[in-house]
Amino acid sequence: MNQEKLNIILEKHEKWLRGEGGERADLNNVDLGNVDLRRANLRRADLKGADLSNADLRCADLRGANLSYANLSNALLNWIIWQDIEGLTVICVQVDTTRKNNQIVYIKELDIWTTGCFQGTLDELRAAIEIEHGDNEKLRKRYYRVIDFILNEVAE
Repeated sequence: MNQEKLNIILEKHEKWLRGEGGERADLNNVDLGNVDLRRANLRRADLKGADLSNADLRCADLRGANLSYANLSNALLNWIIWQDIEGLTVICVQVDTTRKNNQIVYIKELDIWTTGCFQGTLDELRAAIEIEHGDNEKLRKRYYRVIDFILNEVAE
C-alpha cells in the first residue's frame, strides 16, 4: 500500500474513533512494509496478518489493535503505546530512570526488548545498560530488577 492511500484510511479511522462517521481501519493482511506510521493513531485498527516489516511505528498508538499474525520483523517499535494489544504478549513496565516516562517493554512472540531509543535482544539490552549506566549502580540495578520481573512474568 502506498503512503497516500494509507493516509486516507487513517483519516477515516480518526473520524471513526471520534464518532464522526468514517470507518475503522481494516488493514487485515495488507502490505505495510516500509511505510511511515510514526505517531499514527492505529487504536483499535485491524492489523491482523498485516506485513509491518521494516515499518516505522515509533510513537504509534496501537491501543486495542489486533496484531495477530502480523509480521513485525525489523519494524521500529520504540515509544509505542501497547495497551490492550490483541495477538501479542507485551509486558511493559514503567521504570524510574533519568528520563520521564521511561518503560522497558518485552514483546514475547518477537523476543524483542525496547526502552527509550533502544530495541534489540536481551543480551543487547544488558550490554546497553552496562555502557549507558555502568557508573550508576542504583540505576543499573533498577533496570536489572525490572528485567528479572519481566522474565519471571513470561515464565509463568
